Amino acid sequence: MTERDAARALAHPDPDAIRLEGVLHALSDPVRLSIVRDLAGSSAELACSYFDLPVTKSTTTHHFRVLRESGVVRQTYRGTTKFNTLRREELQSLFPGLLDSVLTAATAEETRLAGQAAR
Repeated sequence: MTERDAARALAHPDPDAIRLEGVLHALSDPVRLSIVRDLAGSSAELACSYFDLPVTKSTTTHHFRVLRESGVVRQTYRGTTKFNTLRREELQSLFPGLLDSVLTAATAEETRLAGQAAR
């Protein structure tokens, strides 16, 4: 790893430092939940620029930082692009069923709200 690469490495919590309250906080925001849903639906890493979010660039950066620091996502640089992956296996090991339950509930809520809007 070059000095430049080391300077661009991002801090991620070790699995033993990931706390339930931090994960729940990260997932409680609709924008962050939207990011997690997109990552869960993709088998590939997604660049930050992939996400079309209804917030400013600085707020987008904040949301990704909350997700990374809580242990929900892993971010890596490739050149100037930051890529994101869901830490699904680690979260499943720490909190069995939590992520899948949240994602299922988010889909159910989206369906319910769409039905209410159609009335």
